[in-house]
Order: sequence, then C-alpha cells, then structure tokens
Amino acid sequence: MTMQSNRAPFSRRSVLKYMAGAAAACPTCMSVASALASEKKTSKGAHWTYEGKTGPEHWGDMSAGNKVCSTGVQQSPIDLGRAIPASPGHISVDYKPTTLRVVNNGHTIQCNTDAGSTMTLDGDKFRLLQFHFHHPSEHAMDGRRFDMECHFVHINDAGMLAVLGVFIEPGAENNVLAPVWQHMPHSAGPEKAVSSVQIDPVRLLPSNRQYFRYLGSLTTPPCSEKVIWSVFSQPVQASTAQVSQFAGLFNMNARPLQGLHRRLLLKSS
Repeated sequence: MTMQSNRAPFSRRSVLKYMAGAAAACPTCMSVASALASEKKTSKGAHWTYEGKTGPEHWGDMSAGNKVCSTGVQQSPIDLGRAIPASPGHISVDYKPTTLRVVNNGHTIQCNTDAGSTMTLDGDKFRLLQFHFHHPSEHAMDGRRFDMECHFVHINDAGMLAVLGVFIEPGAENNVLAPVWQHMPHSAGPEKAVSSVQIDPVRLLPSNRQYFRYLGSLTTPPCSEKVIWSVFSQPVQASTAQVSQFAGLFNMNARPLQGLHRRLLLKSS
C-alpha cells in the first residue's frame, strides 16, 4: 500500500494550476530544444559520458552551463512508484509518418522527425522534434528499471518542453523499431536520412495511455529544468535481440535516479 492510498484524487483544476504556476518561466527551453533537435557529434559544451570522471556525478562541475545538473531540485529521472492518483488532463497525440532520419550522437540513437506531428496537453499544442532511446530505462517503478525507455521530445510556441516516456520490455519483435535498428549508425556522426523508409511514431506508444506526470528536467547536460514529463505506465515490447543490438552500441546510457524533493508526482486515473 502506498502513502497516498487514503487521499482523494487531485482535481483537474488544481493539477493544471500547479503545473501552470510551476512551469511559467523557462528562459532556456527554446535554445535547449533546438540543440536537441539537431545535436551533432561535436559539441561546444564539455564532453560528458555516463561513467568515470565525465559521468553524471561530475556533469555539474564540467561547465557553468551544466551547474543545475548538481544544484537543481527538479531533476529527472525519478522513481515513479509513489504517485498520487489525480486527473492531470488529457494527452492527445497526433503523430504523422515521418522519413527515417537517424543519428548516433555519441550518447544515444535519435530519430529526428518531419514537421507535422504534434501532442496536445489540455489545449496546449506541442510539436514533436525527435525521439531517442536509453538502456536501461531512466525512470524506475518501485526501484525497478525496464530494459529500455524511449523519449519523445516536444516543444510549444512559448519554448516549453514536454517529453513523453515509454518503457520497453523484452517480448515480441517491434516492427517499428526494426528499420531504425537496421539503419542506425554504429559510430557517432551526422544524421543519416533514408528516403525510402517511413516510420510511424504513434505505433511506438502503448495502447493503454495511463501515465505519470511531474515537472522535471532534461536527463542529459545541461539538465535544464521546467520540462513537463508524462511517462506511460504500460510498456511496449521489443525482442531480446533488438534490446541486445542497442546495448551493443550503448551498454549504459541512463542517468541515475534523482530525488523527488517537494514536487508532486501524479498518476492519471
């Protein structure tokens, strides 16, 4: 039994008031989102990794722009195991098929998307920029991390970022991932466009759209905060071979769990 079991669910109005107030200012979101959309192998920022002297525990010390990685109190990822039942609002996804544009940026495999795919959160429209993958999952459920996690990165006209998270567990082969895996570069470099291949990002989302909602950050430097996170509770599947293929390129590209601190962690009913 979790600590919130005797609480009444938050009303939709109170949830939206909380989210709007907490996320009102985000001066760095636009520049960060632009960088996410077109990240190159060579970066002007400090070189970072997931281990050793350039690993997550040192990100905040590597450059002034990364300071929030160590000082922030709204950092991601987190453990989703103690969420409060709530009505955070409706997520409406309108993704369109996109030409496969895949890049190995040295930290993950990322698929940049054509214009036209959107997500609407309570009437506010966000444009899909790209989606990428982590092994193992970055978010956890009661301490358990899934084999992988996919992040769909969006931006609205005000420069606010919103990310959808999808857990991936071993099971049937994922036909949507198959062409991505077939064409993903084995080393860091520029975007690879495959004009003959179209992929449909919506087919990477679970059928059950129940989700967790909280305010967090980018999970990589510069760790900018005020990112609206929505993580679906139902995982999708990929074959063991597909998981192993990705792990062969990125054996571990997941940031350690961060503290929830005084944030609300909500779960849709």
